[in-house]
Parts: sequence; C-alpha cells; structure tokens
Amino acid sequence: MMKKIATGILAIAATSAVALSLPSAASATTATATADFDDYSDYWGPVYAKQHLAKAQGHVDVAWDEEDSNEVQVTGRLYDLDDRDYDEGGKCAYVKFQAEDSDGDWSTVYTRKYCGSPGYKKFHFEENDVFTLRVKVCQVPEQGTFATKCGSWRELYSAEDA
Repeated sequence: MMKKIATGILAIAATSAVALSLPSAASATTATATADFDDYSDYWGPVYAKQHLAKAQGHVDVAWDEEDSNEVQVTGRLYDLDDRDYDEGGKCAYVKFQAEDSDGDWSTVYTRKYCGSPGYKKFHFEENDVFTLRVKVCQVPEQGTFATKCGSWRELYSAEDA
C-alpha cells in the first residue's frame, strides 16, 4: 500500500514539474513570435454601424523600423448582423480603414464588404508609414458600394500615443 502511495506522489510531482515548465516555454515562444511587433499591440472593437446591423473587431500591431518608418498590421472580423432579406431592405456589412501620414493627409488604405448574415469574414492587411489609423463600419447594398448607416470613426492607433 505504501509503495502505491509513494508512486502516486512521485507521479503527481513529475506532472506538476512538467506543467510548471510549460508556461515558461510558451512565454518564450510568444515573446519570440511578437518580438517584431513590440512597439504597439492592442485589440480593437467592436465598432458598429448605425443601428448595430454590422460590426468589426480585431487586433492591431505596429513595429517601428526607424524613428519615422513603421509597419502596421491589422487583423479582424467583419460581421453582417442584418438578417433581413435584400428585398426587405437588408444590407451587407462594410468596413473602411483610413491612415494619416506625417503630413496630416488621410487616405483609404483598406475596405472590405461582407454579405452573409449571420456570419463573419476574416480580413488582414498591412500598411507602412502610418501616423494615425482609424476605422468606420457601415452598411452597403448587396449590389453596390455606396456606404450608408455608418457609425463614427474610431481611432485604433496614433504615433503620438504610442
């Protein structure tokens, strides 16, 4: 009986030692994987269109190469929450990203449309030399690109705050 108890205690101790060493290995892997994007990293969203019939959310990572050069990576999901049929006035989800450069000029750097309630579509894009990044979620007709029912702009990143 004592031999079984001792064997059980040793097995628990060995399992605990392995379990304690796993987070260290996982942390080292995570640190290596995110080392290129350690200047700024954050989750964003959810950001909604008016009436909450479309939304987007995701993650933004920024890595600075030099003092005035960076790379921004954005990943996310665009959700179509409008379950009405198109002949009933239903619309698709639409997300728009704009970037501001160091001169204060805004330009659209990425857009995505998704029709398919209920559901979502994943997206990913990269942009260089971004001073400020913002996002807006809207709705668009199934066969069109004119955005309506837009929510307000939401700032995702600013070099001033980083």
